[in-house]
Amino acid sequence: MFLVCGEALMDVFAEQETASGVVLDARVGGSPFNVAIGLARLGQPVAFFGGISKGFLGDRLRKALTSEGVNVDFCPLVDAPTTLGLVGLGADGSASYAFYGSGCADRMVTADDLPDLGDDIRALHFGSYATVVEPVASTQRLLVERERGRRLIAYDPNLRLNVEPNIERWKEMTTWMARRAHIIKVSAEDLHVAFPGVPIQEVAADWLQSGCRLVVATKGGIGVAAFNGEGEIEVDARRVDVVDTVGAGDTFQAALLTWLAERGLMSIDAVESLNIDQLRHALEFAATAASITCTRRGADLPRRAELA
Repeated sequence: MFLVCGEALMDVFAEQETASGVVLDARVGGSPFNVAIGLARLGQPVAFFGGISKGFLGDRLRKALTSEGVNVDFCPLVDAPTTLGLVGLGADGSASYAFYGSGCADRMVTADDLPDLGDDIRALHFGSYATVVEPVASTQRLLVERERGRRLIAYDPNLRLNVEPNIERWKEMTTWMARRAHIIKVSAEDLHVAFPGVPIQEVAADWLQSGCRLVVATKGGIGVAAFNGEGEIEVDARRVDVVDTVGAGDTFQAALLTWLAERGLMSIDAVESLNIDQLRHALEFAATAASITCTRRGADLPRRAELA
């Protein structure tokens, strides 16, 4: 079983103007939330660890998780609002976000909320702004330190500068996680923001030297590159008619982890031993999954049968 850690929120899209305002379409979301849903839809047992509001939006988030088969037993219920992420879409379907989340439930997770994990939890995934805003960031660090020698740790920085504008905070967290995470999946866009002018290969080499076993850099419509102890490999993106890119990176991560799990490779040693041919197949599977999400509105992640 996977344990996905981080934020659950509502993505709010502007539908159309009215005589008195704007019609808004609020959808369940959040990067770690999407990864959990993606794993469940791809047939993987998964639980979620994140603060969820006691309010009606929190109820909707819990309902969405449980209806997809995600275990919510580890989710603390918090007497605070649900974060709202306003989503703007560019002409090419690319998404921009404005977050309203100060003091909201996903940030209010403390060390007292840390779960005891059984042997059925094989891997943990962390990502996005819950790793850099307090108090949840410190709580997640405690969990990483406690579990990193016993279970596979995956990480996606998924920078959100409109939540935490201090880029040094993000860089410090990625450096910290590179010494502890076994898989880092990151977008080339995030790498360019965090490490301007530094080639992707150089950042990946530094993270591998720090202890990470596998670095995967997604490049949007161009494709994806992966780096490990055996070398580097690139796979082209699937060509599709893009509706928007919301949830594409989360889909990729869920599919990458699914590919490993389906082949019994969900261990630190197994990830370290992946050969280039295995990596190619893993990247092609994950890229195909991400391309399906890009053809649909919002973070509507694919199910396993769609990848048969």
